[in-house]
Amino acid sequence: MFVSMVTFHLARPWTVEQAAAVFQSTAPKYVQLPGLRRKHYFLSEQGDRAGGIYFWDSRAAAEACYSDAWKEMVTAKYGAPPEIRFYEVPVSVDNLSGRIETD
Repeated sequence: MFVSMVTFHLARPWTVEQAAAVFQSTAPKYVQLPGLRRKHYFLSEQGDRAGGIYFWDSRAAAEACYSDAWKEMVTAKYGAPPEIRFYEVPVSVDNLSGRIETD
């Protein structure tokens, strides 16, 4: 499994309510996206950075999502270009299911 973390600076700080409204407007785009297991949106405590943590089947699936058109959409929506980082996940603890997973 791969994790990608996408972050961007906000021109003005957001409240959690503002962030939730924007995130809810984009969330449907990720439902049933090939290779995406889960996505978590986040907002920094200061409200000046936001982004998403994505759990992917593979890096190729992640890279397929992060097209030039996607980067342009994110930049237009949030007012800043995204910073994307990739991480390999060798072990995962799932306390909801009580399992430790190795992919």
